[in-house]
Amino acid sequence: MKKKIFVGTGTGIVIAVGFICICMWFLSGAGSAEYYTQIDNQKVEQVDSRGGVIDLQGGLPYSYTLPAYNENGSEKDVTFGASRELKEGAFLCLTVAPVRGVIEWSEVQYDELPAAVQVHYMKP
Repeated sequence: MKKKIFVGTGTGIVIAVGFICICMWFLSGAGSAEYYTQIDNQKVEQVDSRGGVIDLQGGLPYSYTLPAYNENGSEKDVTFGASRELKEGAFLCLTVAPVRGVIEWSEVQYDELPAAVQVHYMKP
């Protein structure tokens, strides 16, 4: 009888530790990649309410879906939220996690873009 309790408890501990490790990996942003884009305010959408749907953008009122390029120049459409309408023509570096999407962004200058990304944009 004691052997069954020990095996059951051990299995529960392994499952709990595994779950904690997966949560930590998910929240850490591991496996994320950097993408670069340029703001086009004709593609911004003002979002009032998600109607009870889980919102990974944190309830931010502006949503952008823009083409973005990784350091090798590969294109991907990326959606991210903002608390305000962003500066037209600004270049952004987006950190994109596999499941969570864009987890952070920052404005960068044209000269800071990788060469493979610069060919997709005109120098301001």
